[in-house]
Amino acid sequence: MINKLNNKKTANIIFAVFQKSYAIEAKLIGAHNFPPLARNTEDIKKSETTFYGYSENGCLAAVIEVDINNEFLDICSLTVDPSYFKKGIASKLISYVLAMGDLSHARVETAVANTPAINLYKKHGFVEFKRWTPSHGIEKLAMSVVI
Repeated sequence: MINKLNNKKTANIIFAVFQKSYAIEAKLIGAHNFPPLARNTEDIKKSETTFYGYSENGCLAAVIEVDINNEFLDICSLTVDPSYFKKGIASKLISYVLAMGDLSHARVETAVANTPAINLYKKHGFVEFKRWTPSHGIEKLAMSVVI
């Protein structure tokens, strides 16, 4: 089940999912200093973005964080607790936010080495439009889709 999360009240639970998921991603892409792992509960509480969670059996299994600006949707983060990998949950969350209405485009960024994420976004019609290496040194790419 997908629900909007109140990040001010559920920051600890969101943080736990982030930490588990991002630890796996950091290992996958070979990053020793992975910026998303430095995000703490206060950062999550103060965020002005919108969080949606996928719950299964009363547990938060995944979180998607989005920012909507006019008709543009930015997917800021998408994390799945490793206990729930390979169940199609991330795909359900992407479909959910893409169908929210009155949106024309969606955008997401990920590490170039994160092949599973890239393939997932491609399944939803996203195409790469930019590559760069930020100061933290992890090569990234941006993808977008017309909704």
